[in-house]
Amino acid sequence: MQLSIRQLLPTYFDKKVTETSEIWGKDLVFNKGDLIKIVAPSGSGKSSLINFLYGLRTDYNGNILYDDKDLGKFSLEILSKYRKDHISIVFQDLRLFEDQTVRENLEIKRQLNPYHPPEKITEMTGRLGIGSKLESRCGTCSYGEQQRIAIVRSLLQPFDILLLDEPFSHLDNKNSEKAMELMLEEARLRNATIIFADLERIDYFPFTRLYHL
Repeated sequence: MQLSIRQLLPTYFDKKVTETSEIWGKDLVFNKGDLIKIVAPSGSGKSSLINFLYGLRTDYNGNILYDDKDLGKFSLEILSKYRKDHISIVFQDLRLFEDQTVRENLEIKRQLNPYHPPEKITEMTGRLGIGSKLESRCGTCSYGEQQRIAIVRSLLQPFDILLLDEPFSHLDNKNSEKAMELMLEEARLRNATIIFADLERIDYFPFTRLYHL
């Protein structure tokens, strides 16, 4: 799947930001397998960009196109299908079901469009050091544990594009590297694009293209 961004700019941003941004106000094309790193200081619109690409927000000018189809013209039904089949995400605010167990959170996602068998949940959570938490309520897990749950959840579905919004903000380097390794493995299985927005450049993400928001 090809993703194109054409002259994208949040409606609440002054056009002057296009003079320095390498994303806002530009025409860009991302192809399958690209590893895109976006360095985005606080207040530059990092979460807005990720939410725009996922179709959660529409308060922007310009166009976002998936295989030349304009995201802004998708019906709710088509948008839902794209999220189920083609676009996965790790939200900055995670959006887990806190009253459900870790396993239930992951199994709900897996069953929407199974890409992996159920035992993959045990394997992935074990690799990220949260295997012992599967029967715990998500709300009782630390924020760092919840981030790893959200990362595993994003990898249980098919995807052509994986959107990451500060996925490691509460993880140490060791756990961040383990999680990144797992995400890269899963992206390679699908020949998928990763778009990774964070506050700074991270050495263990082998980006093919780097942009400053």
